[in-house]
Amino acid sequence: MDFNFSAADQAFREEFRSWLHANLPKAAKAENGGDIMREDVSEVSPEDWKRRVEWHKKMHAGGWVGISWPKEYGGRGATLTQQIIYNEELAKVDSPMLVNGLGIMLAGPTIIHWGTEEQKQRHVPKILSADELWCQGYSEPDAGSDVASLKTRAVEEGDYFIVNGQKVWTSDAHHADMCLLLVRTDPDAPKHKGISYILVDMHSPGVTVRPLVQITGDANFNEVFFEDVKVPKKNLVGEKNQGWQVAITTLMFERSGIGGGRDLMGQVKELVELAKAIRSNGHTAWEDTSVRQKLGGFACEAAALRYTGFRQLTRRLKGLPPGPEGSVLKLCNSELNLRMNKFAMEMLGPYSQMEFKAPHALDKGKWSYRMLASRALTIAGGTSEIQHNIIGERVLGLPKG
Repeated sequence: MDFNFSAADQAFREEFRSWLHANLPKAAKAENGGDIMREDVSEVSPEDWKRRVEWHKKMHAGGWVGISWPKEYGGRGATLTQQIIYNEELAKVDSPMLVNGLGIMLAGPTIIHWGTEEQKQRHVPKILSADELWCQGYSEPDAGSDVASLKTRAVEEGDYFIVNGQKVWTSDAHHADMCLLLVRTDPDAPKHKGISYILVDMHSPGVTVRPLVQITGDANFNEVFFEDVKVPKKNLVGEKNQGWQVAITTLMFERSGIGGGRDLMGQVKELVELAKAIRSNGHTAWEDTSVRQKLGGFACEAAALRYTGFRQLTRRLKGLPPGPEGSVLKLCNSELNLRMNKFAMEMLGPYSQMEFKAPHALDKGKWSYRMLASRALTIAGGTSEIQHNIIGERVLGLPKG
């Protein structure tokens, strides 16, 4: 494999880097105390949310949202290689996050792949512009990792589906205008059959969103209740009772997005700076050989994940949807992130007990926040245990236990 970027790709990098230099909010990093979590598991104040919306609008006006999407749907038509460059440049400058992450990562790509032309024209441009924010309605109280056991029902009535049920752990539901919803349309079929994939207006009568407070104190996850919600049949994606296939496509985009969209080498460098700042027994943590060895191991793993991401890129460049390699990236990335945050706690010692933005906290307490938040990423998009099963069965070909 040739790991060098082409002249056209390098020109793309310089163009985007110049645009960021001219347009990036100068105070963004200072206000946040550095990037907390790029995966958007944290809630923000109304003022922060407003700034993120403004940044999203500016990025969209510059043609820098959904850059790999087709031009006819408002994208830039950029190559997947340029998407990698795009993510690298955003990470280098600690760019503020966009406000429609689930729409861009999940809803748009799934609708482009499976949706009708009417669905594409109606939703995709609004996803890019953040005029239509999205959430994902998969998990239920009794169907978390085993999503196919879902019980939310959709019954046909004229030109509509009537939906009743409950979803949980629904990120951004309190902001969302639309939801990617899995419903059971044939209760007598085997659990992976009889499921349909529909698009639901979150402002419909009968939709109730109840925030769930997390260990970080944020309330970005939600419970969502559906009581006799009317959903037009034209909002069905794919065929009725064949929604599991569409759902798997969305999950592949999600797992590759969570695992492959973030370069953890930047976090390794932050850990190095932390080690150089912490003093104990008359010297810095960095001067401890065991600390340097640990950080060197993290750097090796982060580099390995980056090149594994290139394998996923090769698949996408061949015109194939994300495959089980996405599960490898998702599993290893989330677990490495968790272990690095744990090690930060070890280096901080008593300082690790100080909350985010607490007075006298090192790095404004962002490491304690990250430690509390990082466990969520081993669950979101499919638990680590589920990823182990997928890798064992689909990648290694092992028999089911």
